[in-house]
Amino acid sequence: MNFKLKIWRQANAKAKGKFETYDLKDASPEMSFLEMLDYFNSTQIVQGKEPIVFEHDCREGICGCCGLYINGRPHGLMNRTTTCELHMREFNDGETITIEPWRSAAFPVIKDLMIDRNAFDKIMQAGGYITINTGAAQDANTTPIPKANADDAFDAASCIGCGACVAACKNSSAMLFIAAKVSQLALVPQGKAEAKERVSRMVAKMDELGFGSCTNTRACEGECPKGISISHIARLNREFWVAKLND
Repeated sequence: MNFKLKIWRQANAKAKGKFETYDLKDASPEMSFLEMLDYFNSTQIVQGKEPIVFEHDCREGICGCCGLYINGRPHGLMNRTTTCELHMREFNDGETITIEPWRSAAFPVIKDLMIDRNAFDKIMQAGGYITINTGAAQDANTTPIPKANADDAFDAASCIGCGACVAACKNSSAMLFIAAKVSQLALVPQGKAEAKERVSRMVAKMDELGFGSCTNTRACEGECPKGISISHIARLNREFWVAKLND
């Protein structure tokens, strides 16, 4: 397969970036999108040109590192699919593919297609954890949890922190990410003790880092590769207002 690649090139966060167009020939339809970029970089290196910088790690759809804007959508045209799970057979031979990094002030460009998602780490450090000593692991069913709660907590915990929700949101809001992290702890007994501090600190950190507000357009839900529902945002709002009313 042959493609015309329109790729964002940028030296660093302060540099002025631009799109550059390249021709790529003889790509296999069975290549994943990241394998295609590896192949493209190999052709660049052979020609003595600088390869494209992009981020990746697991290549199994669980680390969240591979996020790219592909033809105007986070992670590309397939629903509930990370960039590393997207294959070139989903594109048409001869197609022009536009590739760019997430666009958010909170996610500055490191170089080319790689961004700094450290803002998510700072939000997690603000409260996305449990510090209470709960002792050794208990036997199964010692602390009964309603199945509906367990299922919702598991769904929320599937968030991989890729940032597609921020990239899709017109306000660059991190609400779906925070909501998922708050929900997975708010729904289990171990997370109750620090619930008030957790939600207050995480929301405050989100605002401090420059993420926008949520306007319930559901773009985040539509582009989330794990299909996390905005119902978790409703839970986040309840947790937040309960914390404020109990201050």
